[in-house]
Order: sequence, then structure tokens, then C-alpha cells
Amino acid sequence: MTSYILRRLLAVIPVFFVVTVIVFLVIHLVPGDPIDNLMRAGSSPALREQIAAKYGLDKGLFEQYVMWMGRVLTLDFGTSIIQSRPVGALIAQNLPDSLILGGFAFLFSTIAGISAGVIAAKYYGSRLDNGITTGILLGSTIPSFWLGLLLILVFAVWLGWVPVSGTRGWSSLILPVIATGLGGVALVARVTKVSMIEIGRQDFVMLLRAKGVSESRIRISHVLRHAMVPVISILGLRIGWILGGAITVEVVFARPGLGSLLIRALNQRDYPLVQGCLLMLAMAVILGTILGDVAQAAMDPRQREAAK
Repeated sequence: MTSYILRRLLAVIPVFFVVTVIVFLVIHLVPGDPIDNLMRAGSSPALREQIAAKYGLDKGLFEQYVMWMGRVLTLDFGTSIIQSRPVGALIAQNLPDSLILGGFAFLFSTIAGISAGVIAAKYYGSRLDNGITTGILLGSTIPSFWLGLLLILVFAVWLGWVPVSGTRGWSSLILPVIATGLGGVALVARVTKVSMIEIGRQDFVMLLRAKGVSESRIRISHVLRHAMVPVISILGLRIGWILGGAITVEVVFARPGLGSLLIRALNQRDYPLVQGCLLMLAMAVILGTILGDVAQAAMDPRQREAAK
């Protein structure tokens, strides 16, 4: 198992460098200049050159990338051009709010998704199964920001059950968690249902029924346990994607967090801050994938053998 984990970690190294190149180029190729946000009307060209030299923007893209990567490898993400604060400190200040939202959304999508998948598999072909399947399809196609606006309109404006926005107590988390996690519910439920149906048709399940083992015990102790192997892999991917999906949800609900920080930095063309936020989100996806693969390999030794 240790060698498998080491191989997965080594495989991340080239992916990490590819991600850093993409993150660096995306923001530098977008039209706009962060210096424009620092210049006052009537400022001299010499002042522009001075500011550009201060932040290394007077150098070529390749040289800027090498300098940035040198700092990133020492866990120094640079200094925000607009806010004049270390990027690492800004991310550390906003990351806990995103982790709280993402953590609860992950739990919601995991518990609700697995439960819906188990029920749909148990009543496969029935009206209940069709209803759950329809709900899964709708949940996977509605954009999170649009769902967030609908939830605000119905439950905050019309019914007044929860706050419209902000972070006023735990009730303000309910709608953002649903908006962020509902797409994950659809994905987890679909994978759980298909996996349980496939496992339920295997020979060892028929053997357990022939031995007189109760249907509920077969379904929970055997079928569900084996069906969790592909579900665990999906959940690993969801760890990173939920943080990414929280970006738009944080803006819709006016919540502090990494998403709000990133959107504000994009509007201001704050290169170091945008690069730091995007790199953090990309690493969350990569680490989530690794965690999913390791958990899947721990549950199924065949995965470790296939990776050799």
C-alpha cells in the first residue's frame, strides 16, 4: 500500500507543473492590466514603469513564470498587487469559510446521494425509482448559481425561513450548502444505484440468498460495501470540485471565502492573487483525486495490483 501511495504522489509532480503553466498563462493572456487600478489620472509613464518593475511585470512571460515558480516551491505565493498583502495570508484568511461551506456540502451530497442511490436500486423499475432518477437528472443539470437564486427567492424572500445572504449564524449555511451539494447528490446517487444493481446480480449474492441470509443484511453488509468502491473514487473528485463550485455560490449568497476573493481579484486583474487562488483550487482537485484513489485501493486490492 505504501508503494502505491508513493507512485500516486510521484505521478502528481508533472501534473502540478502543467497546472502551474495553465494557471499562469490564463491570467496573463486575459485582457487588462493590474497597474491601471493603481494609477491615478494624469500619472506619468515613469510611474507606470516603476510599478511594473516593482512587481516584475516589466519582464517577459517566461521569466515571470520562472520567478513565480521559484517562490511557489518555497510556499511563497507573492504579494497582492492591489491589496499589498501576502497572497498566502489572504488565502489563509478566506479559506476557512470555503472549507466550512465545502465540508457541509460534501457531507450533504455524500449522505443524500448514497441514500437516494440505495433506495433507487432497491425499488429498481418502480415509480419511486423513476421519481428519484428524474430528480437526479434535474439536479445534475441545474447550474449551482441559478439554483442558489431560486432558493433565495423561495425560502428567503417569499417564505422568510432563512437569511438572504451573509454569514449570520448556521441558518445562513442551509441554502448555500444545498446549492453547492445538489449536483454532487445527483452524481453520487447515479453511481451508487448502477453499482448496487451490478453487484446485486453477481453470483455471491445469489449464494447468500440461498443460504438464507436476510435481504436487508445482504443489501447493507455485502452489496453496499462492494458498491462503495467506485463511489469512493467519485467522492474523492467531489472534494476538489465542491471547492470550485463554491466560488459562484459564495458570490450569489454574498459569503466570504476563496470564491469571493478570486472573483474580486479577477475584476482587479490582481495577477499574484488570482494565480494563488486558482492554484489552490487546482491542488484541491488533484489531492481529492489521490485520496479517492488511495481509499479505493485500500478497499479493493485489485486496484493496487493493476497499478503495478
